[in-house]
Amino acid sequence: MRLDKKVALVTGAAKGIGRAIALKLSSEGAYIIVNYRGSEDKAKETLELIKSLNGDGEIYKCDVSKYEDSKQMIDYILEKHSKLDILVNNAGITKDNLLMKMSEEEFDKVIESNLKSAFNCMQLVSRAMIKARSGRIINISSVSGVMGNAGQVNYAAAKAGMVGMTKSAARELASRGITVNAIAPGFIETDMTAVLPDSIKEAVVQNIPMKAFGKAEDIANAVCFLSSEEARYITGQVLCVDGGLYM
Repeated sequence: MRLDKKVALVTGAAKGIGRAIALKLSSEGAYIIVNYRGSEDKAKETLELIKSLNGDGEIYKCDVSKYEDSKQMIDYILEKHSKLDILVNNAGITKDNLLMKMSEEEFDKVIESNLKSAFNCMQLVSRAMIKARSGRIINISSVSGVMGNAGQVNYAAAKAGMVGMTKSAARELASRGITVNAIAPGFIETDMTAVLPDSIKEAVVQNIPMKAFGKAEDIANAVCFLSSEEARYITGQVLCVDGGLYM
């Protein structure tokens, strides 16, 4: 197994893309810390699925947009496991609105939940990874962050910021054996896209060269590759998993 005995923290892993990532990394041998902020039942479901597939892990409730809470979580992981090999920054929210109508709260909340959360966890794990001279950091950005999207000024700004942060951190950490990469999902079948009206879905699909939404497993497979030794010489990159939407 590619990730045997590795310890991985996946933020926002209670459902959707985060859950798929947790299951995939577990299937390759990693011990998974399932981070969640909202539903404990959903987080427990993720852990039960991991264990049903002969994997192992635990759940940890933490709002990663809050620095001190994130520090407590990272300190706990390092004290219990003595290492953290893989960090996947997946936690995030959307609060879509047109620029002219967007409230300051809508903007700030999305920046905090998507961008500041990734900064918090990256900074807090970097010291341990530098000491180990090894580590994988994968940030889940979005195609919105590389091409923009109407009604998502806040989300696109956060995800574009994540790309800049990924590239900067990659330059800082490369000499210490740590890779930092981002994945930019396109339209993926999740709870977020499930609520879109069929007419909107059909219009979106027409703009995707592969004429279909992606699956959460498509993102999980990319994360698993970037977490593995096979990707040891890849850093500072943004991998678009979007059916050709952005190219």
